[in-house]
Amino acid sequence: MGKFFGTDGVRGVANKELTPELAFRLGRAGAYVLTKERKHNAKIIVGMDTRISGDMLEAALIAGICSVGAEAVSLGIIPTPAVAHLVRKYNADAGIVISASHNPVKDNGIKFFNYKGFKLRDELEFEIEDIMENSFDSLPRPIGAEVGVRSVCETAVDDYVSFLTSVTDVKFDGIKIAIDCAEGATYQTAPLALSSLDAQLFAIHNEPDGTNINDKCGSTHIEELCGYVKEVGADIGLAFDGDGDRCLAVDENGEIVDGDQIMAICGNYLKEQGKLKNDRIVATVMSNLGLMLMGKEKGIEIVKTNVGDRYVLERMLEDGDTLGGEQSGHIIFLDHNTTGDGICTAIQLITVMKKTGKKLSELKKIMEVLPQVLVNAKVAREKKNDYLSNDKIKSEIEKLEAKFAGEGRVLIRPSGTEPIVRVMIEGRDKAELEKDAKALASLIEELLA
Repeated sequence: MGKFFGTDGVRGVANKELTPELAFRLGRAGAYVLTKERKHNAKIIVGMDTRISGDMLEAALIAGICSVGAEAVSLGIIPTPAVAHLVRKYNADAGIVISASHNPVKDNGIKFFNYKGFKLRDELEFEIEDIMENSFDSLPRPIGAEVGVRSVCETAVDDYVSFLTSVTDVKFDGIKIAIDCAEGATYQTAPLALSSLDAQLFAIHNEPDGTNINDKCGSTHIEELCGYVKEVGADIGLAFDGDGDRCLAVDENGEIVDGDQIMAICGNYLKEQGKLKNDRIVATVMSNLGLMLMGKEKGIEIVKTNVGDRYVLERMLEDGDTLGGEQSGHIIFLDHNTTGDGICTAIQLITVMKKTGKKLSELKKIMEVLPQVLVNAKVAREKKNDYLSNDKIKSEIEKLEAKFAGEGRVLIRPSGTEPIVRVMIEGRDKAELEKDAKALASLIEELLA
């Protein structure tokens, strides 16, 4: 990736790495790139999660937007997928989200959506970076009545909730739902949407104070929700992350239902209804082998991409698919939204429960989750791709692949940001997997240190 943009926008420690100065430059350059070919007064909508640094970064970002003559519309605190939806509903030229998703409160981020609600292509991000680095001072500086203005949209939450309630044709009466809002951006929209669908609702971690986002809660810390579901006798628990683009579930017994299982449940139901485009689900290389076996049994093709929702979406758009996602709960229902949408995912899952009359514990049996063991091998940064050419490592990988053929798999993947090679082995015997993964990781460390 580039100097500023990573795999999901620009991220960093707020006020240290992601400074107001950088936010201003991003707003100015980003607004110029995304609106320069539009033949009208440009409009950019801006949303954010609950982090305390959001106000600071929003002010700087909007100043940058207005400085090139565009109108900045503040949506306030709202989930990331709401911006992807509302940029189309409001006929905006672009959308920007200030959020670091599931990261801790000290971090923040800025990510862009184009006027169709999709995250930016690499070449547009590179163009923004190039302007920031090489021609920032040459950007237009309108004066007088041509300077951009800031406005506030008071209906964003209601408009997004209205969209969410439209993605199902049933009511959720009789279903007890427990939700964990991660003290994040879903704290208003999730309760409003699910209550509007007549669910009996129990909520935790829906009182953000600016500093408690993702703090031992939400989809990355789901343990408390598992206990809460059993405590209140809920039929399902739903855990969102800080910006609301992910959702993991908990069945009535307090057991986790991850993104792979949610895709299996929803994908199979859609196929039975003749609504799964191409009878295909797009997943990633980290998805559980159980998802692949489910697909083989049910006649659903499982396509695998590199890790990252952008790669999942690229493949979906390329092939015309409508369901894809990651084990982490970042799931895209392309018939409804252009990015992962945690609340939309939750509604699709509950809809299957309602229409089939089955408990979540029964629905999840469609897929057997095979044990996965992940061990990190610490290596020299410049050698983290050398496992591909080292004969001893290649030989050991081939032995393990032969050993687990048909009943498991071996996946070796260098980290994109750290001097680490990740060794993941999947199969049926967890103790055996741990022994083999540790042995291979030790060999990689020894030879690539």
